[in-house]
Amino acid sequence: MLKKLITSSLLVAFVATTTLPVSNTAYAADAEKTQKKKKKRTKIVGPAVGKKVQKAFEAYSEDRIDEALEILLAIDASKEYDRAYVDRFIANMYATKGGEHSKTALKYLTKATEKVVLNEKEHSDSIKLLADLQMQEKMYKEALKNYADWMKFTGKEDAGTYTKMAQAYYELKQLDKMIDPANKAIALYEKAGKPNQNPFILKLTSYYERKLYPQSVKVLEDVVVLFPEKKQWWTQLGMFYTLVEDYKNALYTLELAYKQGFIEKESEIKMLANLYSQADVPYKSAKLLEKYIDSGVVKRTDQNMYMMANAFHAAQEVKTAAKYFGETAKLSNDAKHYRRQGMLLQQSEQYNAATVALQKAIDLGIDNKGRVYMTLAEAYFYQNKFKQATVAIKEAQKDPKTRKAARAWAGYIRDTAERKKKI
Repeated sequence: MLKKLITSSLLVAFVATTTLPVSNTAYAADAEKTQKKKKKRTKIVGPAVGKKVQKAFEAYSEDRIDEALEILLAIDASKEYDRAYVDRFIANMYATKGGEHSKTALKYLTKATEKVVLNEKEHSDSIKLLADLQMQEKMYKEALKNYADWMKFTGKEDAGTYTKMAQAYYELKQLDKMIDPANKAIALYEKAGKPNQNPFILKLTSYYERKLYPQSVKVLEDVVVLFPEKKQWWTQLGMFYTLVEDYKNALYTLELAYKQGFIEKESEIKMLANLYSQADVPYKSAKLLEKYIDSGVVKRTDQNMYMMANAFHAAQEVKTAAKYFGETAKLSNDAKHYRRQGMLLQQSEQYNAATVALQKAIDLGIDNKGRVYMTLAEAYFYQNKFKQATVAIKEAQKDPKTRKAARAWAGYIRDTAERKKKI
């Protein structure tokens, strides 16, 4: 992009050096249009310098940059305009070479623009190129000055230039100063009917890094309206709504994004699932996770399986929750997960499977064993396995938290067994 700018600039400049003086008739016509502003005569380099410049330009046009530079560096220009013009051309050559030559380009371009001796277009292009090179060389303060000087000199406001100024303020860590040029860039782009994301990104960065989340949300709301086809803005807006604890709008935004096919990443799926759970819609949360765990988008880890099992439990899908707590337990080998599985199996009257899960939880050293032994005794009881139930209820009596209830259960188990002649 920079080379294209330089090439265009040089072409305009070279044409200016070969243009014949304007006729008196032309001056008269211009004078009528600009009565309040005196027309400046276009300057051209002297004949001797012009011939050498023409040779340099021909070499440049054929990509013989070093040869063009050799010609230009050998020119001894005594006139003020000629010297500034040649210095500008040399700067353009070094800028085209890029890399370590950019600093040399800066040196010559600074000399060319120290005094306003170039033609108006040449000088304005040079100031802008100087600012661009200074940005490239991380000379942000100097770049800001020259971008401002360029707009003052030309009397123009430019959206791209304001965007670069906002970027320069960011690099200088002057985050609050980013907003004004970003806003001006946004307004100019919109006035031209060509909205651009870049100043919005800079504005958002300024607010976010200063932890001004409500203002960040407003920026993203504007961006989603202007660029509804860009999926990243929808997910970011949803995330920022959660930062300001606006969970209703967060869910609405991400659900709408999901319906448009914009939700694809594991983190996004899990965020939407969490929002469904927070909004007391656990079944949607559970089914969403189930779909994407099965497809492989969400990894089948114990944490993700636990999240899904919890959602099914909250949705009163007891059998499905028990199934997934079992899968979670196999992945984690955590006693807590076996206990949850066992409790739910017991609740859904799958007593034999419940005893297996509950015993596994005990073997792995579950906390609050009294409660687990109580449930285990109950599972054995409903299978008419009174001996095992009696053993489990005796263990429950050892825990002070469940001792009283366990004693009552022990008597009931004994009475029932005697009545059924099972003991």
